[in-house]
Amino acid sequence: MAYEAPINDMAFTLQAVAGLPKLEGLPGFEAYDADLIAPILEEAGKLARDVLAPLNQSGDAAGAQLTEDGVKAAPGFAEAYAQFREGGWMGLSVPEEWGGQGLPKALALAVMEMIHAANMSFGLCPLLSFGAIEALLHHGTDAQKQTYLPNLVAGNWTGTMNLTEPQAGSDVGALKTKAVPNEDGSYAISGQKIFITWGDHDIAENIIHLVLARLPDAPAGSRGVSLFLVPKFLVNEDGSLGARNSLKCIGLEKKIGIHASPTCVMEYDGAKGWLIGEANKGLACMFTMMNSARLNVGLEGVAVGEAAYQTAFEYAQERKQGKVQGVDGPAPILHHADVRRTLTTMRARVAAARAICYACGVAADLADAATDEQARHAAKLREDLLTPIAKAWSTDMGVEVASLGLQIHGGMGFMNETLAAQLYRDARIAPIYEGTNGIQAIDLVGRKLSGTNGESMRLILGDIDATIREARATNEPQLVQIADRLRAGADALREATDWMLTAMKERDQDKALAGATAYLALAGDVIGGHFLTKAAVAARSSDPASRARNLALAGFFAETALAEAPGRVPGITEGGQTFLEGSEALFGI
Repeated sequence: MAYEAPINDMAFTLQAVAGLPKLEGLPGFEAYDADLIAPILEEAGKLARDVLAPLNQSGDAAGAQLTEDGVKAAPGFAEAYAQFREGGWMGLSVPEEWGGQGLPKALALAVMEMIHAANMSFGLCPLLSFGAIEALLHHGTDAQKQTYLPNLVAGNWTGTMNLTEPQAGSDVGALKTKAVPNEDGSYAISGQKIFITWGDHDIAENIIHLVLARLPDAPAGSRGVSLFLVPKFLVNEDGSLGARNSLKCIGLEKKIGIHASPTCVMEYDGAKGWLIGEANKGLACMFTMMNSARLNVGLEGVAVGEAAYQTAFEYAQERKQGKVQGVDGPAPILHHADVRRTLTTMRARVAAARAICYACGVAADLADAATDEQARHAAKLREDLLTPIAKAWSTDMGVEVASLGLQIHGGMGFMNETLAAQLYRDARIAPIYEGTNGIQAIDLVGRKLSGTNGESMRLILGDIDATIREARATNEPQLVQIADRLRAGADALREATDWMLTAMKERDQDKALAGATAYLALAGDVIGGHFLTKAAVAARSSDPASRARNLALAGFFAETALAEAPGRVPGITEGGQTFLEGSEALFGI
């Protein structure tokens, strides 16, 4: 696999679009200045290109293997992880007091985009560790932080999330894993978990499992769920590793993609664990992990989309077929207008999703670090609203773009040995991860929109209005035309938002939720178009190549995705109602 990180595009998006300069000088970011962006991205790009990308297809072919001694990672992965660990990449955005570098989350997201694009199976390992670190930072005791955070942040140990059980799926309230108190203050954890990403492996010294379980006297449902820290190897008082805990991987799932990422069935047989947070309040801890994972999974969509675009673009330059005026003999298919249109669709949607994810990262940091309470509140609203959109819109985009990349390869793309096929297979899990995209749509409508009585979306729409004014103020015909399309898209999103809020207030939840997925897709298109327009305006002061590139992407997106926005409102407001009225005839319910 050949992968070259689009460093200039990433740096431009961070600085000119996502708002990274807003963090300079804020508490907690004393170690950060803009001069760090280029060297960090360049070094991460080398790791992705030279170390991880060459292992992507070989790892897919070999896969992880379950042996009598536990799970063995695909060949080369342990050595690659050692380089990742030694580079300090795990702690990029973690506070310095725990061994991190105290840099912005959005910058760490850009680094993880490279890692996922080069090798998604590899990138899933640190993704889960990020969630464990977040949970301990927010909910762990001082002793737990001192014992586990330094090694997690250093990458010496990795982390997992153990939520899903065969009978429960996304309904964590139905889980049955038990936690029985021990006399020493620990708990005996017993039960089985499925779909545990990197649940066992041999690339790090220890694995710290965060496990949802029930106490003996816990109330039924989600109110009776607690979170426990369960290490693979117990940790002695001096920090050294002790005895093996009574847990193991008893099976590896056979998946359609991400073969080098071991997806484990984990069995806990009285394993020793410790409560994180309050008893029966595990959902709060879980959502801390989940929100971290959702943004990072959204970034997987961006990453796979970028890799699929690069792979398709390279193939389109090499594959010769058909006649084109001005080209002697068979022409590279890049000369065919439909192929160029497909590639432009891929690139524009990747750029939009990248901006959404990076902006969500900046909002998350501002929500913690802004010195003004009103600014923190506004940033938190933006973060909360953008998180389900970043996760769902970006991962749907990743699958779509990977499919388009396969299409450009034609029949060769359908062959398993091609990278295009692997990227398509790998991408498909992301819309399912960390709460399916249907759940993200429910979260967007039920919590993030209705929970704030529309304040969060009004804030975003205000940002969009400001971008429209900036584009119009340039008096450049193409930017004015883009602004007109963005205005029509924003009006459509406003109309759909007003309808959705009314439906939720009238407690007609089925009608609202029937249109939730279509609403999230519209919101992603309009917000993505807003960021692309913002990029085109900002690029006016850049070099001619950057200016032309950003203008072309914004213009194409405006005349395709944004042009369709007004016609999609009835699918939200009326389509769901029509569907519900026809449910009995269709499904007998």
